[in-house]
Amino acid sequence: MSATASAGRLRPRARSLATCLAEFLTPAVWKQAHRARSAGRARGALRAPRWQVQPLVLVLLLLTWCTGDSQAECFETARATCAVCRGQRRRPGKTLAGFHKALAKLPLAVLRAVAAGVRRRLAALLDLVDGGFVVLGCDGSLLEGPRTAELEARLGDRGKEHSAPGLWVTALVHLRTGVLWAWRLGRSTASEREHLRCLLSTLPAAALVVADAGFTGYELAQAIRQAGASLLIRVTAKDSFYLDAPADRHRWTEGLVYAWPQVARDAHRPPLRLRLIRVRSRKRKHDVWLLTDVLDPARLPADVAGRYYRWRWENEGLFRTYKRTLKKVKLTARTVRLVHREAEGALLATQLLLAQGARALPRRQSRVAPRRCSPRQVLRAIRQELQAAAGGRRRRAFSRRRARARRERRRRTSAKERRPWPRRVPHKAPKPPQLLVLSEPQKALQAKLKRTAG
Repeated sequence: MSATASAGRLRPRARSLATCLAEFLTPAVWKQAHRARSAGRARGALRAPRWQVQPLVLVLLLLTWCTGDSQAECFETARATCAVCRGQRRRPGKTLAGFHKALAKLPLAVLRAVAAGVRRRLAALLDLVDGGFVVLGCDGSLLEGPRTAELEARLGDRGKEHSAPGLWVTALVHLRTGVLWAWRLGRSTASEREHLRCLLSTLPAAALVVADAGFTGYELAQAIRQAGASLLIRVTAKDSFYLDAPADRHRWTEGLVYAWPQVARDAHRPPLRLRLIRVRSRKRKHDVWLLTDVLDPARLPADVAGRYYRWRWENEGLFRTYKRTLKKVKLTARTVRLVHREAEGALLATQLLLAQGARALPRRQSRVAPRRCSPRQVLRAIRQELQAAAGGRRRRAFSRRRARARRERRRRTSAKERRPWPRRVPHKAPKPPQLLVLSEPQKALQAKLKRTAG
């Protein structure tokens, strides 16, 4: 055997978009989706004779990735690509109106079952653990919709006069890879904390939830701990913690504190023993105060905690990818049923887009500065594949183009903001939390609750 032939066999085999997607959308995932569709049909949902589950979901995903001047143009490209990927199987419907009619009848449980299956594949294919934790960031954002009478009546506004109706999405993002993990949709006035409580069932083992100051609270911290996860949340002057003895806040580095609000004391509920970390900033004047339930500094050092919180910027990067890269600043569906399915399908497409980029990255990489994919370059590779498939040409080099879609790693020498926007409110750094000392009655109540629990 020649050296050229041997090297050709050792070279990784180039794969198409359909083959790469099949790593995440496995037959087991489609089986769960069919079961969810059958359960929804048993409860009264009608069956679309032309649109089955797999082509309906695939076209919904491809519509998020396609580019075109109108929905009809994007639909033609997505439908042609779906027909090519499915080979000799039954062709989907031909009209955009029929697709919308079938999508409105699709139970949301089908899309959620597909998302749950993709999460299982992410845990199997990607290296998610960093320092003994699966670090997940949580944040929310608003998705605006069109001003139709149905959406304004059902979704309402977000408390502002003349504001458009919309949906609030709270997302969990794997911070080391930047891949979307799970999400929750609600009205524009929904609570991020309640969304996170609903997402706790999706957390993997050894999860560490990293969030900003909007996710503090005794009830939420207790719920995260009961779910078997850990927390790392920023605290501000709105939060107060108790100490056994007085301490100088100006010299504070890290130490144990008690989270024990008045409501919990009145209900005779024990305090939460937590660890308060102060991450000093060299470039800025304001330090960051982080609260965690990982009490052992050897398991979660202060510098590692600060690095994890800096990674939380991946949450903002996710919403930028969803809104700007995928052009989802404003949803297009004009009914409540379709707007929920459009948002769920677009979030699922974003998850698969980022998963494709993370899958192509090498598994061995720096833990301090991990390499992440470029969503824009991955989307360009997907669109090249879609254009080739719609034109009857099959490209086999998608996996190679996907592997080159990496984010640049240059050192920033200038500010991220080019110029100040006139309507933007200047950011005010939050002040440090309040450190109080337990009084004698509070110490007595704490001891009593400890004896009762023991």
